[in-house]
Amino acid sequence: MPQVRFPLVTDNYYHVFNRGVARQPIFKSQYDYKYALSALSYYPFINPPMKLSYFQSLSSERKEEIMRGLKNGQKYISIIAFVLMPNHFHLLLKQTYDEGISKFMSLFCNSYSRYFNTKYQRVGPLLQGRFKSIHIETTEQLIHLSRYIHLNPVVSAVIPEKELFSYQYSSMPEYMNGNYNVVEAQEVLREFKSIEAYKEFVVDHISYGKELEKIKHLTFEDNI
Repeated sequence: MPQVRFPLVTDNYYHVFNRGVARQPIFKSQYDYKYALSALSYYPFINPPMKLSYFQSLSSERKEEIMRGLKNGQKYISIIAFVLMPNHFHLLLKQTYDEGISKFMSLFCNSYSRYFNTKYQRVGPLLQGRFKSIHIETTEQLIHLSRYIHLNPVVSAVIPEKELFSYQYSSMPEYMNGNYNVVEAQEVLREFKSIEAYKEFVVDHISYGKELEKIKHLTFEDNI
């Protein structure tokens, strides 16, 4: 029986995620991650003037000029939190334009898949079908999901605990330093008295997150 797809509602929040086909790696090098980060920065905006692959060949001055123009316009989505993992990714998104998440995900996934397939001389789908999404209905769910996303590299043993706040392929560094290049962290941080309070909120859950990792059927991860 085919899965029923419900429309994604503008001004609502969603947990969006996908993984590599057959759980295969989708990031093999530091540059792979950096390309994906560039796509996360570039494709939230409506009507980007060119493909990301061409945009990246431009001078720094020209890139900055184009990005200034895009930031003055509308966006498909706002990225609230994210993490890139070796064989999957998690995004916490707010849809800001009708069908914005679907349009953004098409641009992001197609761009990255083309890059990856070209670089590694492979053919066929990179990701396991269409992205999955879970509607976030409450503020409590929103902040807990941000923590789940940020803890992913630690509870999955990709990095040690001491590197949690500097893992450069997640939004955690932006949450900590207040330099919001990709994410709109204030959507979560405004629920806390300070950045330090959010940091404690995340750290306090590390042990519990590791236990959940042992029983993935109780977490979002099983849906990937």
